[in-house]
Amino acid sequence: MVTEGGADTAAPTPRDPGRPAFLELFFDLTYVFAMISLVKTLADDVSWAGAGRALVLLLAFTLVWAVTTWAADTLDLTRPAVQVQFIGVAAGSLLLAAAAPDAYDGRGLLFAITYLAIHLGSSSYYLLLAPSAAEPRRSGRILFWYSIAAVGWIGGALATGHTRLLLWAATVAMEYVAASLGWPLPKLGRSQPQEWHLVGERVAERYRQFVIIALGASIFVIGTTFTLSDYTKDRAWALLVVFTTVVLAWRIYIYRAGELLTEAIARSANPSLLTQSAAVTHLIMVAGIGGMAVTGHLVVTRPFGETPPSWAAVILGGPALFLVGRAALDYTVFGRLSRSRLAGLVLLAGAAPAASLLPPVVVALLAMSILALVAVANLVSTHRHARAPMPPALG
Repeated sequence: MVTEGGADTAAPTPRDPGRPAFLELFFDLTYVFAMISLVKTLADDVSWAGAGRALVLLLAFTLVWAVTTWAADTLDLTRPAVQVQFIGVAAGSLLLAAAAPDAYDGRGLLFAITYLAIHLGSSSYYLLLAPSAAEPRRSGRILFWYSIAAVGWIGGALATGHTRLLLWAATVAMEYVAASLGWPLPKLGRSQPQEWHLVGERVAERYRQFVIIALGASIFVIGTTFTLSDYTKDRAWALLVVFTTVVLAWRIYIYRAGELLTEAIARSANPSLLTQSAAVTHLIMVAGIGGMAVTGHLVVTRPFGETPPSWAAVILGGPALFLVGRAALDYTVFGRLSRSRLAGLVLLAGAAPAASLLPPVVVALLAMSILALVAVANLVSTHRHARAPMPPALG
């Protein structure tokens, strides 16, 4: 276009609806810190109770990320008012991540209030913005359910010990059930897919970004642990093993279902349900990658010596959980289960009885080798039988 002075100025480039905005990528940076906080929380208490506490926090963080991500499809992210809201959620998420390591100790109330402020504040803000006709119904439903969830979060924060964990676990479970049902209300019914305007390409890209967040946090934890430890050859070898494990997780994820998720959503007879299914599979994989990050912290800190059962559960359980999620993603994209994922799970289970007899770095090497076999098998299978996306008929 030409201005009055005759100078040419470029017209603003419209946002590609199929790709995340820079604001969303900036927002994701706070979740790298959140993942690092959760990994450190579990690494400081490697036990079943510690795993339960970390899982509840991960589920809470994931809901904030997911609701914010889905809402972005209905908002104009170039509007200053929307950008202010996104940055506000990022700030809240940063405070949430900072409080996470002590969420079950002295900062429980801070965590609960911040978490509720993000959800209740976002829903109220969206009601004021009203970017679409469906917004009052959608945000009203979420506002109602989080008003109920506030009882569990605040009650848990005022409790101590296992009572806090039980109350928070029950509350976050209720939130996930409500979300899966579309946050139903008696007269308004449940949220419908068209209210969210989810774009398949963009959703797939955001889910991939979620995995990248987990992988980035894992690399940060592994590298930081090595930096803060005394240098030895044993730790150097341990660093190589755990880093290679993370690389293999990336390779297994992206090849090929991770690349073809967009096309699978486009071909699905029920894209909304497939999108929800993909969200669950990515959450499982992220939890598994988090376990690999904890493995990196443990193994780099002490490569040799005895391997406690809790350590063995994390070292082998992280890759196993990742393969479970990855197998589910295969089914989501191709309508079938990959035999290499199932074989990997069998091998990891077979290695479990011997884990307590081996030093931590050797157990980690076994897990790495099994993931390498899965990656090679996947590569060979794809070259022999090129597969196109065939999502299952979900109903």
